[in-house]
Amino acid sequence: KDNRSRFWGVYKRVAEEHDGEFLERYSTDMDIVLIFSGLFSAVSTSFIVAMESNLNPDPSDTTNALLKQLVQIGLGNLAQAGSTPADPAFTWSPTAPTLWIQTIAYASLSLSLLAAFGAVLGKQW
Repeated sequence: KDNRSRFWGVYKRVAEEHDGEFLERYSTDMDIVLIFSGLFSAVSTSFIVAMESNLNPDPSDTTNALLKQLVQIGLGNLAQAGSTPADPAFTWSPTAPTLWIQTIAYASLSLSLLAAFGAVLGKQW
């Protein structure tokens, strides 16, 4: 019985040392992941905000088309002006590369936030 209790005492001491080193090492690793993912998310968000205007039609195009139509009406060219107001935004759509870039940017932001969430869960565990 004395050998058993001595074995478990040594085992407990070695296991606590190993677990302490393990937790310290991975706790600092998760801190680094949290810092990196936070910075990456901020930069990624700023790029997404800057590119957001590429997903909407330019309002000046609509204004210019309507002004052109008013000038045609004022000059008496009713046939050229047409019977319905011009709306270039109706036929506008974002280009395929713009959509791909936006999709990749949102995916990278989502994965960065997921990494931060995993690191927070790991630190709380």
